[in-house]
Amino acid sequence: MTGITAHLPLSRLACTLALSLSFGLGSASADTENYAEREDVQAFISDLSARHGFDAGQLSRTIGQAQKLPRVISLITPPTKRGVRSWERYRSRFIERIRIERGLDFWDEYAPILQAAEERYGVPAEIIVAIIGVETVYGRHTGNFETLSALTTLAFDYPPRADLFRRELEQLFLLAREQGREPTSYSGSYAGALGYPQFLPSSMRAYAVDFDANGVIDFEDNPLDAIGSVANYLHAHGWQPQAPVAVRARLSLDASPAPLVAAGIEPTLSADTLRDAGITAADGEAVTAPITLVDLETPGADVEYWLGYRNFYVITRYNRSSFYAMSVFELAQTIRARRLALNLAVSG
Repeated sequence: MTGITAHLPLSRLACTLALSLSFGLGSASADTENYAEREDVQAFISDLSARHGFDAGQLSRTIGQAQKLPRVISLITPPTKRGVRSWERYRSRFIERIRIERGLDFWDEYAPILQAAEERYGVPAEIIVAIIGVETVYGRHTGNFETLSALTTLAFDYPPRADLFRRELEQLFLLAREQGREPTSYSGSYAGALGYPQFLPSSMRAYAVDFDANGVIDFEDNPLDAIGSVANYLHAHGWQPQAPVAVRARLSLDASPAPLVAAGIEPTLSADTLRDAGITAADGEAVTAPITLVDLETPGADVEYWLGYRNFYVITRYNRSSFYAMSVFELAQTIRARRLALNLAVSG
């Protein structure tokens, strides 16, 4: 999700984006409607032309090439019956063999660039690896929906989030102009997210970096820019180098977690507040910074409670879901531990 303020702040999209990127070709079941003939689209074109100096005729011709994609509306529409929230089920999608093994390979292959990104932005290599793993399985599932058509469909035929997607469509035109590309040349997820890190066009413009300094930002064929851009995104949203992400919480028998969970995902709780509610860190370490209490629910099982620090919150800026942030954190920890064990075995 890029997510996320970068990715879409939709809970359903936040939980399913990485799993839905490979669903069908974006041109499948396309409608033949010519968007450029619609009044609302012409108003959009006039606005972009006036504010950004685009040629209105060229915009009309380009948007006229967009196809209505019913599939993207189907994928992004929340189900009529809300599913049961399950951390165990969600976790199993991402903390699994393929992402772990390919994550190790990805780290080995791009170790120098990951180290450079960590040194420049303060974001650990394992967090960068984990985000790219959760988002696209290291570039294997980046989506094959034609981005112009997907964003145009959502901007003008999905009223619940039309304003958001019109902004992203505007950003796509600006991005294409900056990169010297045709707006029709991009492809990605059904929601318009692009490449290895799944950045929306607005996030590409704001946070993408030419990390290999070759004069081109490439999220499609080479992960070097994606590695630097993920690190830059987290850095820009307040990542604290060398600081913790999350720790398991311990609750006393008379603990009252509900009001603290309801306080929200941003870390605002003090150690005194936690202690008064009967909550401490499970590892016995003192809580020394504002924190959030995260509940990870699974039907039929005890709720897992975690204490999330500022860096946990920063991960949720990539995708606004505590399940997502915890999956990134656990995948990162798992890959890091496995890598350390392999290195020790080789050196021993």
